[in-house]
Amino acid sequence: MDCRRIAVISILASLCVGAQLAPRPPNVESTSLICFLTGFLFGALSGALLGALTMFVSGFLSPYGFAGIIMPFQIVGMAVIGFAGGVYRKLLGRNFPAGWQLRLEVSFLASFLTLIYDVITNFGYAIQFNVNLIVALFTGVWFAVVHNISNITLFGGAFFPLTKIICNLVGEKWHA
Repeated sequence: MDCRRIAVISILASLCVGAQLAPRPPNVESTSLICFLTGFLFGALSGALLGALTMFVSGFLSPYGFAGIIMPFQIVGMAVIGFAGGVYRKLLGRNFPAGWQLRLEVSFLASFLTLIYDVITNFGYAIQFNVNLIVALFTGVWFAVVHNISNITLFGGAFFPLTKIICNLVGEKWHA
């Protein structure tokens, strides 16, 4: 890996952790987008590691307090999102058109991955507070709706422009 890639991944990691720790409305976050983007551009392992690292740091330093038992579930959930970015890139291949169809596809993928993350973390919540999983899912439904809408909006609007910018930074030709 060359110096540019290392520098950009370091910047993305700093941005991801900083965005996760910054005060914001609950479940409105850019961490999912950054982890997915990292996986997409630098490989599934890089995306998964960034997701895991970000949620580990956030679990201890979050403005909402220590994550507790839910932290491993947050780590797994965000690692899945980062990993999925790499898998998605493999499925697309090197040359792909970044038109409205692909933007719509990325938005649907964001919705699906956000749902998976929310189910995983609600499972952790159910364990932490000793409640039935169905009750935990029902209790978290409004948070999940906000989380899903914000991620659909972020992925649909920012994913491809950010991809183009980062490709230019690392000296890679944007193929869309």
